[in-house]
Amino acid sequence: MSTRTLTLDDRLYGYLRGVSLREPDLLRRLREETAPLEMAGMQISPEQGQFMGLMVRVLGARRALEVGVFTGYSSLSVALALPADGELVACDVSAEWTSIARRYWAEAGVAGKIDLRLAPAADTLRELMLSGQAGAFDFAFIDADKGNYDAYYEACLELIRPGGVICIDNVLWGGRVADDAQADASTVALRALNRKLHDDARIDLSLLPLGDGVTLARKR
Repeated sequence: MSTRTLTLDDRLYGYLRGVSLREPDLLRRLREETAPLEMAGMQISPEQGQFMGLMVRVLGARRALEVGVFTGYSSLSVALALPADGELVACDVSAEWTSIARRYWAEAGVAGKIDLRLAPAADTLRELMLSGQAGAFDFAFIDADKGNYDAYYEACLELIRPGGVICIDNVLWGGRVADDAQADASTVALRALNRKLHDDARIDLSLLPLGDGVTLARKR
């Protein structure tokens, strides 16, 4: 029993992964291929991917959204958890990074579940709304350019059904959101969104100290 969240040192973090993480070999290989890349820090942790897969299963999700694909670890985690007739609409602008993702999706046999849209995510989300898909999704994951997080959140809130969940990544931003001396655009945007979510009566809310901070917002 504890009155506050534990701080994970390397020993405890290793224990956590040793007794909880069930990372499939394919996801491990994707993570290891991504690790040497210059932008490898954009990849989520394996325990976060496992948590997202569990969320998809708990929700009984059939349709999901992803804003920000990178090399595909999160999208593969979600797609593997979706049922055979499930669909993930994945938004990204990089053909280079997502070419890695496509290889692993194909190897996993889930490429048919993933509709990759190579365009600005705001445009894709707007197109989905204009095509009458408001309330048609069960789960959304936001992990892209921080300055547009608020716009992505608002669009995803329209697109998911009541009872659906939006998962927002990097909300602790390496601790910078809690440091008033940090005033770069991404930090300011995340700080503002965190406060907005706290006061947003449209959702139920929990911020988890998982990875770089993950917010779960359940649409009421």
